[in-house]
Amino acid sequence: MADIFLVLFLYFYHQFKFMKTKLSIFFLLFSLFSFGQVPHCGFDFTSYLVVKAHEEGKSDNIPDLKITLVNEKGEEIINENNKYSWKYGNQALVFTRNHLISKPNEPEKWFFPYAGDTYLLSVTNTFPAEEFYIKIQDTKGKFKEQLVQLQAFNMYILCSSENERQARSFGPRSNNPIEVILERK
Repeated sequence: MADIFLVLFLYFYHQFKFMKTKLSIFFLLFSLFSFGQVPHCGFDFTSYLVVKAHEEGKSDNIPDLKITLVNEKGEEIINENNKYSWKYGNQALVFTRNHLISKPNEPEKWFFPYAGDTYLLSVTNTFPAEEFYIKIQDTKGKFKEQLVQLQAFNMYILCSSENERQARSFGPRSNNPIEVILERK
């Protein structure tokens, strides 16, 4: 009878050691997989061009402007197959105004808080800014049309190591809006 208990004990002991080894390997692999994941944010691989257009001596952004991405001839750029932006596929790339999201009697809050009262265009991180211009037109006809060449440091690169690289390359010019002073007609 003692032999049966010894055999059963040894059997279950080896099964326990085998399961313990399997569980240890499982937890090790699970841990490696879990810690190997890099956190992402909703704006990975996305940058923004931000334009602040105002009159000389004033800081208020001028409303009702049409700001378009163009080539050196002033022709609109079409975003063929989302080459330049993850949004607006096969359309001209036109800036939109940042949305005020605060309610009445609340402090001013913007959809993109870093940009404030500006015009925005979402582009890819690989967007070749130096190859393009922005054309600024006043839909009410009060201001002269203007063409401004873009630079790589004009891009707000969001939540990526590219942002840190850009900050080292361009210093304090990085992540600042494109400041445009419009002249009246």
